Amino acid sequence: MDNAVTTALAVLEKQLNRPLAAALEVCARCGICAESCHYYVADPKLDHVPAQRAEQLRQVYRRQHDFIGKFFPTWVNAEDLDENKLERLAEIAFSECTLCRRCTFNCPMGVDTPLMMRVIRAMATAAGKAPEILVMLADSAIEKGKDPDMFRAMFKEQIAQMEQELRELTGNPEATIPVEKEGARVLYVALAGAHTILPPAIIFNAVKEDWTLSLYEAANYGVFLGDTARAKAIAGRIIEEAKRLKVEEVVVAECGHACASLVWDAPNWFSETFPFKTRSIVELFAEYIEQGRLHLDPTANPEPITYHDSCNLARTSGIYREPRVILNAVAQNFVEMTPHGLENYCCGGGGGLVALPEYDEKRLRAGKPKADQIKKTGARTVAAACENCRLQLGDLNQYYELSVKVTALADLIVKAMRLPEKIAMSVAAE
Repeated sequence: MDNAVTTALAVLEKQLNRPLAAALEVCARCGICAESCHYYVADPKLDHVPAQRAEQLRQVYRRQHDFIGKFFPTWVNAEDLDENKLERLAEIAFSECTLCRRCTFNCPMGVDTPLMMRVIRAMATAAGKAPEILVMLADSAIEKGKDPDMFRAMFKEQIAQMEQELRELTGNPEATIPVEKEGARVLYVALAGAHTILPPAIIFNAVKEDWTLSLYEAANYGVFLGDTARAKAIAGRIIEEAKRLKVEEVVVAECGHACASLVWDAPNWFSETFPFKTRSIVELFAEYIEQGRLHLDPTANPEPITYHDSCNLARTSGIYREPRVILNAVAQNFVEMTPHGLENYCCGGGGGLVALPEYDEKRLRAGKPKADQIKKTGARTVAAACENCRLQLGDLNQYYELSVKVTALADLIVKAMRLPEKIAMSVAAE
């Protein structure tokens, strides 16, 4: 047995807790999960059934833990893990499952197939079989957190330039994008790029929020790798920053996996209750609207607009009411997809897949159910509160010739604020 296989098996043993054992043992092979999976709906074949994907890990599990599987493996469809099997498992987990959890929501036994896929990802990562780009992105974020002084001055200089742009856009010479402001009520954790900073900054200044911008990005590629150590290191930078600045709450950008990892996973990783609240910026925007702190004109967005529920926001985090509070306030003609909310189909770009060019064709074909949903709404604009979803929807737009515009919720809010036309155009162009 080579080192990669030995390492992978050691990871499986380490992660074999009761939830994982239940997921491996209780599948009834009923096949109900098939129609819940966008891969299967797009291309109905056995390999695209979630239960069949999970069966590849179950075969290894039975060989190690089932009494009959140890001595008479063919009787119970048990298999040894070898190099070829490990590579196939890695391909399944990274390119044939987006961890959307729709199969789990529709499983009568509650089998957590994404949990098994995350374990396979952890096995593959430890064995050196994970996609290189995800490893590089995760390690780059970790290195950045080790010595923030190396980039702090450059970052603040970039934000100062962006702050000047904010003042020109809003006509408010006192509009600010504060960084490392101690005692601020809100620490906003954006993504890389001005497009996730300027629109929220316009909104924060409009409502006179007491906020500060994080030095770090919200994305956590350690989660995609199934590597808790890396994911914890990436999240730890933000947690330590929030503690140091003594903020009341940490607000995560419009990003599904970033929200889920920081709000739901991080407290378990660190085994502590943080001295601050964590939530998605979508929830904060909805709160502003319900409190009457934003003056919005829905006629600013007259075209039919539909909304794609990010799997990590809707199914993992339960955030599906708040986007509709926003859309009903900023859009004149909001049209729902069918199905939507908890039952919405994955766009096909989740789980880090949108960052892996080697699987482009596979993820675009798997996105056909989402493309069909969009077509049926007749909408000309698709809003999504997740960067990965917006990237995938943009690709689906071209691949399936949908002729739609893909946008963030913050952009629609800014437009509905009826700022001067040049402001809305500038924000949309970022």
